[in-house]
Amino acid sequence: MRFELLATCPITGARRGRLHTANGVVETPAFMPVGTQGTVKTVSSEDLEAMGYQQVLANTYHLALRPGSALLERMGGLHKFMGWRGSILTDSGGYQVMSLSKTRKIDDEGVTFKSHFDGRELFLSPEKSIQIQGELGVDISMCLDECPPYPCSREEAARAMQRTHLWAPRNLSAAREGQNLFGIVQGGVHEDLRKESAEFMSSLPFASMAIGGVSVGEPTEMQYPVVKYTAPLLPKDKARYLMGVGHPSDILHAVSCGVDLFDCVLPTRMARHNTLYTLNGRANITNKKWEEHNGPVDENSLFPPLERYSAAYLRHLMRAKEPLGARLMSLHNLWFYARLMSEIRIAIEQGSWNDLIARYRNA
Repeated sequence: MRFELLATCPITGARRGRLHTANGVVETPAFMPVGTQGTVKTVSSEDLEAMGYQQVLANTYHLALRPGSALLERMGGLHKFMGWRGSILTDSGGYQVMSLSKTRKIDDEGVTFKSHFDGRELFLSPEKSIQIQGELGVDISMCLDECPPYPCSREEAARAMQRTHLWAPRNLSAAREGQNLFGIVQGGVHEDLRKESAEFMSSLPFASMAIGGVSVGEPTEMQYPVVKYTAPLLPKDKARYLMGVGHPSDILHAVSCGVDLFDCVLPTRMARHNTLYTLNGRANITNKKWEEHNGPVDENSLFPPLERYSAAYLRHLMRAKEPLGARLMSLHNLWFYARLMSEIRIAIEQGSWNDLIARYRNA
């Protein structure tokens, strides 16, 4: 795997790049739809490819529980299992260290989880996480880290960072030949901790770097300074991945800080909760204003899956809880994000960043 820097925005320092992986090239800045259990909810691999997506995210913890990484290896790997022809990045389970805090125990050796669906135990050490990801056969494996929640004290943020640093060499030593690992910078909202973490993780031979521990409940006014401060500390010749960030405005801000990769559940989660992304802002399709609207929600955000369907029909589907509704809404939002990222790349290449910001100011 290698990262190729193609252009830098003269206005902001935003980066236009190309991430070369074993299963294809990813044009950056790029957004990865989240396929936690080997599927982006309600859409197929063909759908994602048709929209131009080149990389998706799946989750080590969930796939280890069901159907199991050993089975997936016997089946030829996750790419073949889900019929995906692009690149795959897997989250190591570090996020679940935070999100499943009520059902896990953590120490310096690793994390013991109780399965959220059958109660059985799963022990995830750095070595085990990397082993599972190796069995999945993905293009990019994330190192196991400790992701602290917000709010947390400075002491808690420092302790999580130190454990992440303790685990980092163990992640690397467990990798198979050719297995590409991303390191993760922690440190909460504290600049000195972020600097310490960036320096330590950058000193290790990770293929690229990620900023973790943001979008974990902190307000935007606290998230933005962390991203702005941390991103430039990461190696210029490696991809920079901001984990879990996905509002269009947050992506635009992070790209302007030099971030290359993003993932988030928002496009499909918001779709399943009745919300469409448009250039005029988010629209709740169940609002009465759409009851007799015999046209699209927004003429400037009309994409192929919805060309023949009115807002009134979408409203009916969602109110009736028809599965087609969630699928069409998800396709719309994923098309919106695909267009956003394409226009970001064009703006960096052409130096038209200010026009891009004006176009998406309400999104």
